[in-house]
Amino acid sequence: MQQTLPPETTMGCVGLRVSDLDRLAAFYTDVVGLTAIDRRDDVVVLGAGDRPLVTLVSDTAAPERDANAAGLFHVAFRVPSRAALGAALQRLESHWELTGASDHRVSEALYARDPAGNGVEIYRDYPQAKWPDAPEGRVGIDTLPLDLDGVREAASQEQPAVDSARVPDETDIGHIHLEVTDLDRSTEFYTDIVGLRLRQRFGADAAFLAAGTYHHHVGINTWNRRTAPAGDGRGLAWYELCVPEPAMDALEARLSEADAIVDHDATGVDVIVDCEDGEINATDPDGIAIHFRSQ
Repeated sequence: MQQTLPPETTMGCVGLRVSDLDRLAAFYTDVVGLTAIDRRDDVVVLGAGDRPLVTLVSDTAAPERDANAAGLFHVAFRVPSRAALGAALQRLESHWELTGASDHRVSEALYARDPAGNGVEIYRDYPQAKWPDAPEGRVGIDTLPLDLDGVREAASQEQPAVDSARVPDETDIGHIHLEVTDLDRSTEFYTDIVGLRLRQRFGADAAFLAAGTYHHHVGINTWNRRTAPAGDGRGLAWYELCVPEPAMDALEARLSEADAIVDHDATGVDVIVDCEDGEINATDPDGIAIHFRSQ
Protein backbone atom coordinates (compact mmCIF):
# COMPACT_ATOMS: atom_id res chain seq x y z
CA MET A 1 0.00 0.00 0.00
CA GLN A 2 1.35 3.40 -0.99
CA GLN A 3 2.11 5.39 2.17
CA THR A 4 2.98 8.78 0.67
CA LEU A 5 1.02 11.09 -1.58
CA PRO A 6 2.22 11.30 -5.19
CA PRO A 7 4.24 14.37 -6.16
CA GLU A 8 1.40 15.41 -8.50
CA THR A 9 -0.75 16.23 -5.44
CA THR A 10 -1.77 19.88 -5.38
CA MET A 11 -3.72 22.30 -3.25
CA GLY A 12 -7.33 22.97 -4.18
CA CYS A 13 -9.81 25.54 -2.94
CA VAL A 14 -9.88 27.12 0.54
CA GLY A 15 -13.14 27.87 2.33
CA LEU A 16 -13.48 30.84 4.68
CA ARG A 17 -16.41 31.45 7.02
CA VAL A 18 -17.11 35.20 7.07
CA SER A 19 -19.58 37.67 8.56
CA ASP A 20 -19.30 40.46 5.95
CA LEU A 21 -19.47 38.73 2.59
CA ASP A 22 -19.38 41.81 0.37
CA ARG A 23 -16.39 43.38 2.14
CA LEU A 24 -14.37 40.17 1.99
CA ALA A 25 -15.29 39.58 -1.66
CA ALA A 26 -14.13 43.12 -2.50
CA PHE A 27 -10.79 42.52 -0.81
CA TYR A 28 -10.10 39.29 -2.68
CA THR A 29 -11.01 40.88 -6.02
CA ASP A 30 -9.55 44.39 -5.64
CA VAL A 31 -6.46 43.63 -3.55
CA VAL A 32 -5.54 40.00 -4.15
CA GLY A 33 -6.70 40.25 -7.76
CA LEU A 34 -9.06 37.28 -8.01
CA THR A 35 -12.18 37.12 -10.19
CA ALA A 36 -15.68 36.25 -8.98
CA ILE A 37 -16.54 32.91 -10.59
CA ASP A 38 -19.86 32.16 -8.95
CA ARG A 39 -22.26 33.58 -6.39
CA ARG A 40 -25.17 31.67 -4.85
CA ASP A 41 -27.12 33.21 -2.01
CA ASP A 42 -24.59 33.47 0.81
CA VAL A 43 -21.59 31.93 -0.99
CA VAL A 44 -19.06 33.61 -3.29
CA VAL A 45 -16.43 31.66 -5.20
CA LEU A 46 -13.36 33.55 -6.40
CA GLY A 47 -10.46 32.34 -8.47
CA ALA A 48 -8.05 32.81 -11.33
CA GLY A 49 -9.32 32.07 -14.79
CA ASP A 50 -11.90 29.34 -14.23
CA ARG A 51 -10.04 27.79 -11.28
CA PRO A 52 -11.79 28.25 -7.88
CA LEU A 53 -9.30 29.33 -5.20
CA VAL A 54 -11.39 30.77 -2.36
CA THR A 55 -14.96 30.08 -1.32
CA LEU A 56 -16.41 32.71 1.02
CA VAL A 57 -19.33 31.41 3.08
CA SER A 58 -21.47 34.00 4.85
CA ASP A 59 -22.37 33.06 8.42
CA THR A 60 -23.43 36.14 10.35
CA ALA A 61 -24.16 34.02 13.42
CA ALA A 62 -20.63 32.63 13.59
CA PRO A 63 -18.63 34.00 16.52
CA GLU A 64 -15.18 35.46 16.14
CA ARG A 65 -12.44 32.87 16.14
CA ASP A 66 -11.45 32.03 19.70
CA ALA A 67 -8.09 33.60 20.55
CA ASN A 68 -6.78 30.20 21.66
CA ALA A 69 -8.21 28.13 18.81
CA ALA A 70 -6.20 26.32 16.16
CA GLY A 71 -6.89 27.31 12.57
CA LEU A 72 -5.57 29.47 9.77
CA PHE A 73 -2.21 31.22 9.90
CA HIS A 74 -2.38 32.22 6.24
CA VAL A 75 -3.58 31.07 2.84
CA ALA A 76 -0.91 31.47 0.17
CA PHE A 77 -1.67 32.47 -3.43
CA ARG A 78 1.13 31.49 -5.81
CA VAL A 79 1.60 33.71 -8.87
CA PRO A 80 3.66 32.49 -11.84
CA SER A 81 6.18 35.34 -12.17
CA ARG A 82 8.01 38.12 -10.37
CA ALA A 83 6.14 40.60 -12.55
CA ALA A 84 2.81 39.28 -11.25
CA LEU A 85 4.18 39.57 -7.71
CA GLY A 86 5.12 43.17 -8.47
CA ALA A 87 1.57 43.90 -9.62
CA ALA A 88 0.27 42.37 -6.37
CA LEU A 89 2.63 44.61 -4.41
CA GLN A 90 1.26 47.65 -6.23
CA ARG A 91 -2.31 46.65 -5.33
CA LEU A 92 -1.40 46.07 -1.69
CA GLU A 93 0.39 49.40 -1.39
CA SER A 94 -2.32 51.32 -3.26
CA HIS A 95 -5.46 49.76 -1.81
CA TRP A 96 -4.51 48.02 1.42
CA GLU A 97 -1.62 47.48 3.84
CA LEU A 98 1.45 45.30 3.47
CA THR A 99 2.22 43.63 6.81
CA GLY A 100 5.40 41.81 5.78
CA ALA A 101 7.68 40.75 2.95
CA SER A 102 10.30 37.99 2.92
CA ASP A 103 12.78 36.20 0.72
CA HIS A 104 12.48 32.56 1.80
CA ARG A 105 15.26 31.36 -0.55
CA VAL A 106 12.67 29.13 -2.23
CA SER A 107 10.20 31.95 -2.85
CA GLU A 108 9.55 35.67 -2.60
CA ALA A 109 6.51 36.48 -0.47
CA LEU A 110 4.23 39.37 0.43
CA TYR A 111 1.98 39.29 3.49
CA ALA A 112 -1.27 41.01 4.50
CA ARG A 113 -4.43 40.44 6.51
CA ASP A 114 -7.87 40.50 4.97
CA PRO A 115 -10.65 42.64 6.54
CA ALA A 116 -11.58 39.75 8.86
CA GLY A 117 -7.99 39.32 10.06
CA ASN A 118 -7.24 36.15 8.06
CA GLY A 119 -3.61 35.89 7.04
CA VAL A 120 -2.90 36.20 3.30
CA GLU A 121 0.35 35.49 1.45
CA ILE A 122 1.00 36.20 -2.22
CA TYR A 123 4.23 34.67 -3.49
CA ARG A 124 6.22 33.43 -6.44
CA ASP A 125 8.63 30.52 -6.44
CA TYR A 126 12.25 30.65 -7.48
CA PRO A 127 13.10 27.93 -10.03
CA GLN A 128 13.36 24.69 -8.05
CA ALA A 129 16.91 24.12 -9.29
CA LYS A 130 17.92 27.18 -7.24
CA TRP A 131 16.34 26.03 -3.98
CA PRO A 132 19.08 25.40 -1.40
CA ASP A 133 19.45 21.89 -0.03
CA ALA A 134 19.42 21.15 3.67
CA PRO A 135 20.47 18.08 5.68
CA GLU A 136 18.37 14.90 5.65
CA GLY A 137 17.06 15.59 2.16
CA ARG A 138 15.18 18.68 3.22
CA VAL A 139 14.98 22.13 1.63
CA GLY A 140 16.72 25.26 2.90
CA ILE A 141 13.79 27.51 3.76
CA ASP A 142 14.83 30.76 5.42
CA THR A 143 13.42 34.21 6.16
CA LEU A 144 15.45 37.09 4.72
CA PRO A 145 14.61 40.68 3.71
CA LEU A 146 12.86 40.96 0.36
CA ASP A 147 14.10 43.28 -2.38
CA LEU A 148 10.84 45.25 -2.64
CA ASP A 149 12.27 47.72 -5.16
CA GLY A 150 13.19 44.87 -7.47
CA VAL A 151 9.74 43.35 -7.12
CA ARG A 152 8.08 46.70 -7.91
CA GLU A 153 10.25 47.19 -10.99
CA ALA A 154 9.48 43.69 -12.27
CA ALA A 155 5.82 44.61 -12.82
CA SER A 156 6.75 47.13 -15.52
CA GLN A 157 9.56 45.16 -17.14
CA GLU A 158 7.70 42.10 -18.38
CA GLN A 159 6.51 42.26 -21.97
CA PRO A 160 3.66 41.98 -22.65
CA ALA A 161 2.85 43.76 -19.42
CA VAL A 162 1.00 41.90 -16.69
CA ASP A 163 -2.55 42.90 -15.80
CA SER A 164 -2.21 45.29 -12.87
CA ALA A 165 -5.70 44.51 -11.56
CA ARG A 166 -5.87 40.71 -11.81
CA VAL A 167 -3.62 37.78 -11.05
CA PRO A 168 -2.68 35.62 -14.06
CA ASP A 169 -4.89 32.65 -14.88
CA GLU A 170 -2.07 30.31 -13.81
CA THR A 171 -2.32 31.52 -10.21
CA ASP A 172 -3.20 28.82 -7.68
CA ILE A 173 -3.15 28.06 -3.98
CA GLY A 174 0.48 27.12 -3.43
CA HIS A 175 0.14 26.18 0.22
CA ILE A 176 -1.80 26.69 3.41
CA HIS A 177 -0.23 27.50 6.77
CA LEU A 178 -2.03 26.37 9.93
CA GLU A 179 -1.79 27.13 13.61
CA VAL A 180 -1.89 23.89 15.60
CA THR A 181 -1.84 22.99 19.27
CA ASP A 182 0.76 20.20 19.22
CA LEU A 183 3.46 20.26 16.56
CA ASP A 184 4.60 16.66 17.03
CA ARG A 185 1.06 15.30 16.87
CA SER A 186 0.18 17.31 13.76
CA THR A 187 3.48 16.44 12.06
CA GLU A 188 2.80 12.75 12.66
CA PHE A 189 -0.72 13.09 11.26
CA TYR A 190 0.34 14.91 8.11
CA THR A 191 3.27 12.59 7.43
CA ASP A 192 2.16 9.13 8.63
CA ILE A 193 -1.58 9.42 7.91
CA VAL A 194 -2.00 11.98 5.12
CA GLY A 195 1.27 10.96 3.46
CA LEU A 196 3.11 14.26 3.06
CA ARG A 197 6.88 14.46 3.44
CA LEU A 198 8.62 16.56 6.07
CA ARG A 199 10.52 19.16 4.06
CA GLN A 200 11.81 21.30 6.95
CA ARG A 201 11.34 21.65 10.68
CA PHE A 202 12.34 24.45 13.01
CA GLY A 203 12.58 22.98 16.49
CA ALA A 204 9.33 22.70 18.40
CA ASP A 205 7.76 25.67 16.63
CA ALA A 206 7.17 25.00 12.92
CA ALA A 207 7.21 22.30 10.26
CA PHE A 208 6.74 22.38 6.49
CA LEU A 209 5.28 19.39 4.66
CA ALA A 210 4.74 18.56 1.02
CA ALA A 211 3.95 15.95 -1.56
CA GLY A 212 7.04 15.13 -3.61
CA THR A 213 9.84 17.68 -3.53
CA TYR A 214 7.82 20.89 -3.31
CA HIS A 215 8.96 23.16 -0.45
CA HIS A 216 5.57 22.86 1.28
CA HIS A 217 1.90 22.37 0.64
CA VAL A 218 1.05 22.54 4.35
CA GLY A 219 2.87 24.59 6.97
CA ILE A 220 2.11 24.16 10.67
CA ASN A 221 3.28 26.21 13.64
CA THR A 222 2.78 26.79 17.36
CA TRP A 223 4.18 30.33 17.44
CA ASN A 224 1.06 31.81 19.06
CA ARG A 225 0.67 28.93 21.52
CA ARG A 226 -2.86 27.96 20.56
CA THR A 227 -4.36 25.53 23.08
CA ALA A 228 -7.90 24.79 21.82
CA PRO A 229 -9.11 22.87 18.76
CA ALA A 230 -10.55 24.68 15.78
CA GLY A 231 -14.15 25.65 16.39
CA ASP A 232 -17.03 26.90 14.27
CA GLY A 233 -16.03 30.55 14.46
CA ARG A 234 -15.08 32.83 11.60
CA GLY A 235 -11.98 32.00 9.60
CA LEU A 236 -10.90 28.77 7.98
CA ALA A 237 -13.85 26.49 7.23
CA TRP A 238 -11.97 23.85 5.20
CA TYR A 239 -9.26 23.37 2.63
CA GLU A 240 -8.75 20.95 -0.25
CA LEU A 241 -5.90 18.68 -1.22
CA CYS A 242 -6.23 17.31 -4.76
CA VAL A 243 -4.83 13.77 -4.92
CA PRO A 244 -4.25 11.57 -8.00
CA GLU A 245 -7.06 9.01 -8.14
CA PRO A 246 -4.81 5.89 -7.81
CA ALA A 247 -3.64 7.08 -4.38
CA MET A 248 -7.12 7.71 -2.94
CA ASP A 249 -7.83 4.16 -1.73
CA ALA A 250 -4.64 3.95 0.30
CA LEU A 251 -5.26 7.44 1.68
CA GLU A 252 -8.80 6.47 2.69
CA ALA A 253 -7.48 3.37 4.46
CA ARG A 254 -4.95 5.38 6.44
CA LEU A 255 -7.53 8.00 7.40
CA SER A 256 -10.05 5.32 8.38
CA GLU A 257 -7.53 3.58 10.60
CA ALA A 258 -6.81 6.93 12.26
CA ASP A 259 -10.55 7.59 12.68
CA ALA A 260 -10.12 10.91 10.85
CA ILE A 261 -12.85 10.52 8.21
CA VAL A 262 -16.20 12.25 8.67
CA ASP A 263 -19.34 11.26 6.78
CA HIS A 264 -20.48 14.79 6.02
CA ASP A 265 -19.20 18.27 5.29
CA ALA A 266 -17.41 18.93 8.57
CA THR A 267 -17.89 22.68 8.25
CA GLY A 268 -21.63 22.51 8.77
CA VAL A 269 -22.20 24.75 5.73
CA ASP A 270 -22.85 24.14 2.05
CA VAL A 271 -19.94 24.56 -0.32
CA ILE A 272 -19.86 25.20 -4.06
CA VAL A 273 -17.46 22.31 -4.69
CA ASP A 274 -19.83 19.42 -4.03
CA CYS A 275 -18.75 16.37 -2.08
CA GLU A 276 -19.15 13.59 -4.63
CA ASP A 277 -17.62 10.18 -5.19
CA GLY A 278 -13.88 10.63 -5.26
CA GLU A 279 -13.81 13.01 -2.31
CA ILE A 280 -12.94 12.18 1.29
CA ASN A 281 -13.94 14.50 4.11
CA ALA A 282 -11.64 14.36 7.12
CA THR A 283 -10.38 16.39 10.04
CA ASP A 284 -6.85 16.80 11.37
CA PRO A 285 -6.02 16.38 15.09
CA ASP A 286 -7.17 19.95 15.81
CA GLY A 287 -10.51 19.51 14.05
CA ILE A 288 -9.47 21.43 10.92
CA ALA A 289 -11.59 20.19 8.01
CA ILE A 290 -9.82 18.78 4.95
CA HIS A 291 -11.48 17.76 1.69
CA PHE A 292 -9.32 15.28 -0.22
CA ARG A 293 -10.48 15.48 -3.83
CA SER A 294 -9.58 13.02 -6.54
CA GLN A 295 -7.79 14.58 -9.52
